[in-house]
Amino acid sequence: MTGPDPIAVLVVAAGKGARAGAGLPKQFRPLAGVPVLDRSIAALRAALPTARIQIVAAPEHFNRVAPLTAALGLPAPVPGGETRQQSVRLGLEALAAAAPGIVLIHDAARPFITPALIGALLDALAGEPELEGVAPALALIDTIKKCGPDRTVAATVPRDGLWRIQTPQAFRFPAILAAHQAADAAGDISDDFAVGEQAGLRLKVVPGDEANFKLTTPEDFSRAEGMLMRDLADIRTGQGFDVHAFEPGDHVMLCGVRVPHDRALAGHSDADVALHALTDAVLGAVGGGDIGAHFPPSDPQWRGASSDRFLAHAADLVRLKGGTVAHVDVTIVCEAPKVGPHRAAMTERVAAILGIAAERVSVKATTTERLGFTGRREGIAALATATVRLPLS
Repeated sequence: MTGPDPIAVLVVAAGKGARAGAGLPKQFRPLAGVPVLDRSIAALRAALPTARIQIVAAPEHFNRVAPLTAALGLPAPVPGGETRQQSVRLGLEALAAAAPGIVLIHDAARPFITPALIGALLDALAGEPELEGVAPALALIDTIKKCGPDRTVAATVPRDGLWRIQTPQAFRFPAILAAHQAADAAGDISDDFAVGEQAGLRLKVVPGDEANFKLTTPEDFSRAEGMLMRDLADIRTGQGFDVHAFEPGDHVMLCGVRVPHDRALAGHSDADVALHALTDAVLGAVGGGDIGAHFPPSDPQWRGASSDRFLAHAADLVRLKGGTVAHVDVTIVCEAPKVGPHRAAMTERVAAILGIAAERVSVKATTTERLGFTGRREGIAALATATVRLPLS
């Protein structure tokens, strides 16, 4: 993969995705326990770890995007427009201040993008300075028929020279920004290459990837689930345990949620005993050691740190191995505070940090019947189990 220009990625996630069913836009639907958008972002980050990634989404779905951008340190989402073309234009204008040389525009509903395919796009731009846009494409191999409204065959369409265009589509940033701004008044254009064609840009295709298909129908989701489960057949389990003593204070952090209490938990970071146990469980499932090896308490940079950073790091290690967190379960052991009123918020927060569906997170609480240090209200303990799925080595 070559090319000296700064690279940005625009992820288009503002569509309604009604054909996928399930009453939720397809980019937010869980795919093997992880939202499609999260999988697409993870794949892009694996291929382009230093690129600026900007998500465009409908404002009514910002609540689904914001936890992801916050956990990964991405820019806040940009509100989409009435059409896809308007959404892309708004996203490009938001990226203009970063002055990227190249931008990749990608459909959020294509989670199977690979570093090799992205490398081919960037190499094509680097190798031909006169090119202004490159897209992956697949040659048509089936016979194509043109039919009337009643599906009566009218003609056979020659397939020579016909290609199925995929994303991401890579462009020289100034050229595609100007093209989209010029096209904005011309009505909706569903493909960025079409915008480039309209503007007279020089465009080219490179061989695409059959696995890089767009999730559109329920059948597409079934196919994608099968691909992931077939590839992630190494199932592992890790366990974690942590304790923290009480100290003076007015709240405790549990599963990333601030819970009012007449005392606080003592610790080098924010002392979130539940997230610490979960972090150790996830690390244990991938042979990653323990939390102290990654975030030493002797290191002053972690003093007062939010523990969601620790759990997000453990989840990133799973993704770097090509895997996914399939399920986590945490039990909080204490006499007080009461966990029940905060359980739903804790579940949602852990799910957001890990990038998985809330149904794959279990948060429970129990007491020791007033026995031991938790029974004497001296502190809180937490036990956690994590199940991950990895590719077979």
